[in-house]
Amino acid sequence: MTESNKVKAAIVGSTGYGGVELIRFLLNHPNVEITSVISSSNAGESITEGFPHLSELLVQRLDGVDPALIKSKADVVFTATPSGVSGKLVPQLLAEGLKVIDLSGDFRIKDAAVYEEWYKHDAPPAGLLEQAVYGLCEENGAQVKGLDFVSNPGCYPTATLLGLLPAVKEGWIDPGSIIIDAKSGVSGAGRGTSLMTHYAEINENMKVYKVNKHQHIPEIEQGLSIAAGSPVTVTFTTHLVPMTRGIMSTMYAKLTGSRSEQELVDLYRHYYEGRPFVRVREPGKFPATKEVFGSNYCDIGFAVDARTGRLTIVSVIDNVVKGAAGQAIQNLNLMMGWEETTGLQLSPVYP
Repeated sequence: MTESNKVKAAIVGSTGYGGVELIRFLLNHPNVEITSVISSSNAGESITEGFPHLSELLVQRLDGVDPALIKSKADVVFTATPSGVSGKLVPQLLAEGLKVIDLSGDFRIKDAAVYEEWYKHDAPPAGLLEQAVYGLCEENGAQVKGLDFVSNPGCYPTATLLGLLPAVKEGWIDPGSIIIDAKSGVSGAGRGTSLMTHYAEINENMKVYKVNKHQHIPEIEQGLSIAAGSPVTVTFTTHLVPMTRGIMSTMYAKLTGSRSEQELVDLYRHYYEGRPFVRVREPGKFPATKEVFGSNYCDIGFAVDARTGRLTIVSVIDNVVKGAAGQAIQNLNLMMGWEETTGLQLSPVYP
């Protein structure tokens, strides 16, 4: 693809971790040219002032948030903004005729009242909530093809839903018994500083946070309810751990019958057949966050406890890649009809 034929991409929120990770991957995407990097707070500055690692790789100044200007420069926009911002900006971008992939949580929850309860913002217009396809690629990839607007899933929901959906859909676990213990690296909290992520507070420490109040709970319950065909509620507890990247979601559920670990492996490998970014471990083998670091992979392992009749599922992702930028580019590939792995076939960084 020649430079003139490449899809022109703009990134709103380029100075956040999700935005700069989009830059890293898109610089190596053969079909995409980054034509605008956008920041509401740093407009006019060079992107390299805040991110010197991009020196001589991306020589651009940050644009302000102007839908008409974005339209003049781009075909597709990634909105890597805080919740509450995209809900107001995305309607303007769509009205300009742009394709939009939203990385915020503003369009993931279909019930406006539920969104407002958990996010504490006014919900976006009901028509756009209905229009936005939830871009969990391994589940809804066929629906994403040819679309102009996709809502990119959250990091915790991506790891959790990929780990649970096959067993829930097959009816092998009781969805009313699900307990989720999830741990994330500090990059999930964003680039802003706070006491929660201060080095002296998180180093050699582990913190539980937002107990029973995390805004990703309704997103997870929405996905599981669709899979189960009836309302599902879960216990979901999040922890901050002293590492930069990675999510480990450890899930527990009551089995509905006698199942072996090999049967679980076979079920999941069949379910994700042809989905290149989900890797299912052999029985008794469990993934670690370092084994997906810097990549778009989700690795899954299982343990069946015959004594208690419960299943343990361990699912790991890189929260900044599969949990944000990588999955957004995976959605772009599907939207444009390109090979799903285009620009994303990077091996994990190890050690």
